[in-house]
Amino acid sequence: MSPVSETELLQHPLPGDSSGLPPIDDRKSPSPTARRPVKKLIRRQFQDRSQWFRHGVQAAFAMLNLWLGIQFILWARYYESAGRTLYVSRPAGVEGWLPIAGMMNTKFLVETRSIPQIHPAAMFLFLAFLLSSLLLKKAFCSWLCPIGTLSELLWNTGQKLLGKNVQLPKWLDVPLRSLKYVLLGFFAYVIGTMSAAALADFLHSPYGLVADVKMLNFFRNLGETGMIVIALLLALSLLIRNFWCRYLCPYGALMGLASLLSPTKIRRDAAACIDCGKCARACPANLNVDRLVQVRSAECAACMECIAACPAQNALQFSLPPRRAVETKDRWRNLVLTPMTVTIVLACMFFGFVGYAKATGHWKTNLPRSLYLELVPNANNLSHPGM
Repeated sequence: MSPVSETELLQHPLPGDSSGLPPIDDRKSPSPTARRPVKKLIRRQFQDRSQWFRHGVQAAFAMLNLWLGIQFILWARYYESAGRTLYVSRPAGVEGWLPIAGMMNTKFLVETRSIPQIHPAAMFLFLAFLLSSLLLKKAFCSWLCPIGTLSELLWNTGQKLLGKNVQLPKWLDVPLRSLKYVLLGFFAYVIGTMSAAALADFLHSPYGLVADVKMLNFFRNLGETGMIVIALLLALSLLIRNFWCRYLCPYGALMGLASLLSPTKIRRDAAACIDCGKCARACPANLNVDRLVQVRSAECAACMECIAACPAQNALQFSLPPRRAVETKDRWRNLVLTPMTVTIVLACMFFGFVGYAKATGHWKTNLPRSLYLELVPNANNLSHPGM
């Protein structure tokens, strides 16, 4: 057989080849420089309402804390005025602002199997918030904590005024984030080394009995140094997302560590994801959500901002670990927690612990008025038992 010339090959192409060029082997891997295929965007069928629910819970909890604060100020003024002003009962819920007392009482409960009589509400609220982190990531910080709500309001305001927030470089961000764990470690060490008897002595001391009043007086009688520190924190919170929560809050550090054990996480479906990066830009914790299959970080506060920003159907979900679907053996589905579900679970935990404490008579600190008449006006003169 005579060889086929190039001219004849062009005039008589191979079967199925309209170009006359050699066929291309489709089984070969594409070139590394080839572009990734563009995924089709399947938009959500329903509008995301996660932030409506979250902001509603934040507002309700902030109003509750405001009411407790007003009631507590009126209660303190009654004793400071020797009974000449309006009397209101002491709101036990204000002990939620005493996390150290909550940690102390929790250790006392573990060691003695008995519920403490001084600041018991601090312990029940501490346990409720800790449980919320074990079940729903660090949802306490982004759904319930009034400081977290204020911090979010500040950085959002700063973003609107300046056009963007400042993101610190990694070499500075990582060491600063460790500060809150250092503070947590200090408090954990001090409380961890105290015996049950030492804890009881501290809480029953005059200082421990009115620790809540001393906290109130700190803010009512701010000195120049305190005002400068608070002004600096406010200014930094305008510039940097969640400055206090991200770098300095030991309570948030504890909730973050507990959240590492949580079965619920933000999970990304790579098949549904269109790689737009909107989730990462929306994340207040500056996490690379768009590159992760699931967000394990202790910085994730389950705020669902990333989910709200995602335009793709089911690309991001706040869910329990996926399980195999019933109808088929080769499909998996996530057990998704909707914003309504998160709201209900948080409410059940909060009111459940409070209701149990009230029903069993372990909610309020029951001290005689005569003792408060002696201690409250002199709270600023009381020193720490160890000093």
